[in-house]
Amino acid sequence: MRIPKVIVTFCPRCKTHTPHTVTIYKHGKRRSLAEGERRYAAKKKGYGSKRKSEQKRFAKVTKKVVLKLKCRQCGYILHRRGIRMKKYELVEVTR
Repeated sequence: MRIPKVIVTFCPRCKTHTPHTVTIYKHGKRRSLAEGERRYAAKKKGYGSKRKSEQKRFAKVTKKVVLKLKCRQCGYILHRRGIRMKKYELVEVTR
């Protein structure tokens, strides 16, 4: 799917439609000392079976891609809901 590098959409801080630069959201590195991560490690630890059963076949063939929109006027960043797509590329739109 071809995604434009600049989208004109509503900015909640400016309270008007402004151009936004588009990038693909990538999650950061997980913190090993976070409470949920410690709980997950404790459940995995020890002798016995896995914490969750292993998935036999894939249910989905694609991952959801979240768009990160940054307002060009004020710099406010908002996320656009994830869209399922196999291939994506950011393109420059000329009119």
